[in-house]
Amino acid sequence: MNIVVCVKYVPDATADRQFESDNTVDRVGVDGLLSELDEYAVEQALQIKEKSGDAEVTALCIGPEKAVDAVRKALQMGADKAIHVVDDAIAGSDAIATSLVLAKAVEKAGPVDLVVCGMASTDASMSVVPAMLAERLNLPQVTFASVIETQGDQVRVKRDGDTATEVIGGTMPLVLSVTDQSGEARYPSFKGIMAAKKKPLETWSLADLGVDASEVGLGAAWTEVLETAARPPRTAGEIVKDEDGSGATALTDFLASKKFI
Repeated sequence: MNIVVCVKYVPDATADRQFESDNTVDRVGVDGLLSELDEYAVEQALQIKEKSGDAEVTALCIGPEKAVDAVRKALQMGADKAIHVVDDAIAGSDAIATSLVLAKAVEKAGPVDLVVCGMASTDASMSVVPAMLAERLNLPQVTFASVIETQGDQVRVKRDGDTATEVIGGTMPLVLSVTDQSGEARYPSFKGIMAAKKKPLETWSLADLGVDASEVGLGAAWTEVLETAARPPRTAGEIVKDEDGSGATALTDFLASKKFI
């Protein structure tokens, strides 16, 4: 079984994140890491591999040079090999262009039985790339899975909604996306960290994938960020002393002014 798990390098939420002059997210001058939601995807890919006994997991990432840290983390967790697509022309790509590059990379990686994704990225939270990827690869999609079961070439998942839980299934090959309820992601062991250094890691460009630079990047994006502004500094809150019984009224007035009630 050939499993490709898509991972993303995102800015660290605890770092001093900022935008470039063209209003795109700075992914070079800030510390980054493997998206937490993609760690669940790696975990589920590894569990499917362990259950099958005959599978290979490839971590696939698009991003700048520093994005190699994301695939290295996946290798340390237990992926067998990794592919890093890096090309300056990709910078500023939207979900449509991202899905194009991912689809071409999956196709180049060879016949695939399962493409595994996280439910969203922690920096954009759009949740649309898995569906777009399935469309480009002409594969069925089984998305937002909280529980995954596999038997042979069959995949059966539970999808939790606001009012109900669905059980859906599909036959491989297919695209699978998992939620943060699918199971805690494992931590890389010392043995895994050392073994990752010897695992294959290929670097591909757009030319390697047969993708024209005009199809990706900020110029090809269907959406545009017109303006960004720094978040205002946090101010001290107001302390209300309930000495005369007016505290509850003051709290109610505050909540009403913020439209919380």
